[in-house]
Amino acid sequence: MIGRIFTGGCQCGAVRYRAEGTLGDPHICHCRMCQKAAGNYFLPLANIAREGFRITRGQPAWYRSSDLVRRGFCRDCGTPLFYDMPDASFLNIALGSLDDPDDVQPVYQSGVESRMFWFSHLPQLPEKETDDGSEAAAERHLIVLESNRQHPDYDTVHWPPEEDLS
Repeated sequence: MIGRIFTGGCQCGAVRYRAEGTLGDPHICHCRMCQKAAGNYFLPLANIAREGFRITRGQPAWYRSSDLVRRGFCRDCGTPLFYDMPDASFLNIALGSLDDPDDVQPVYQSGVESRMFWFSHLPQLPEKETDDGSEAAAERHLIVLESNRQHPDYDTVHWPPEEDLS
């Protein structure tokens, strides 16, 4: 298969994948089932042909959310990874699990009957960066940097780099 290569995985690095080809039908789903599966207000998805997809580390856990759909996630950290209709020729990838989620821009929204009514007001909300410049934020940032166990946004030979410290 010829095409772009996309890599991604879960937050802890236990599950990694590689998708080669075109990520089709990129969209944001607001349906209540996707909200629950993502633990969020919506779930951004795009599909990849099965022949262009492979798991490169670990194995996802699966939850059958309906007779037609199963959802793949990391059993260790809980990251939502896949929306799968097993009889389809493609698999849907949760776009937030891509190493570079900015690579794929959704082109439409589905399940809008369940979209939060206040989404139209988001552009008017005040914005601030993660580090607000306060001493407390700087201290939190330092603690997170020193204790970060999140897998980096690229493939690694081994992860985690050290044994589990918990």
